[in-house]
Amino acid sequence: MSIAPRIRVEEVEVLSDDWFVLKKTTFAFLRSDGTWQRQSRETYDRGNGATILLYDPRRRTVVLTRQLRYPAFVNGHDDLLIEAPAGLLDAAEPEVRIRAEVEEETGFQVREVRQVFDAFMSPGSVTERLHFFVGEYAPGDRKSAGGGNVAEGEDIAVLEVDLDEALAMIDAGTIRDGKTIMLLQYAALKLRPHLAVS
Repeated sequence: MSIAPRIRVEEVEVLSDDWFVLKKTTFAFLRSDGTWQRQSRETYDRGNGATILLYDPRRRTVVLTRQLRYPAFVNGHDDLLIEAPAGLLDAAEPEVRIRAEVEEETGFQVREVRQVFDAFMSPGSVTERLHFFVGEYAPGDRKSAGGGNVAEGEDIAVLEVDLDEALAMIDAGTIRDGKTIMLLQYAALKLRPHLAVS
């Protein structure tokens, strides 16, 4: 059911248009009790993105990355962040973009990818919708060292971790990235029962 008739935008002010776009919007919202309420919200538009969990079903391993995330650092995470490969769509289709992004970050050329869901990661302030993928890999699929795009400030290390170890890293607080936790939990529920027994 569309909620568009319940929202009347009154004013949009661009607060910043540097790295991404920060806007302040004043609008009226038709509440459930039939009254209109004036509200103001800031939205951070960084575009939509995609992320992927590469897994090797034979060896029961996954590919993750480790890199600097300055916002996490200033909020008390004094370490590089461990993540699933991810990137912004930049006007490309999600599957096309995640194939390019995973090769840029990890060096792996993915054969087949499958989108498993999409989600708004921080809907209270960020407009981004993230497309989640899984894809199988084998050691021979790695065509380069990866490492990311130096011009964009990326300095990415590639990790290959046993799936059970990666899940334990969530419990230990070593993995704290939301999208990565979601993909690893998906793997535990949907992929692990089908993986080869060690």
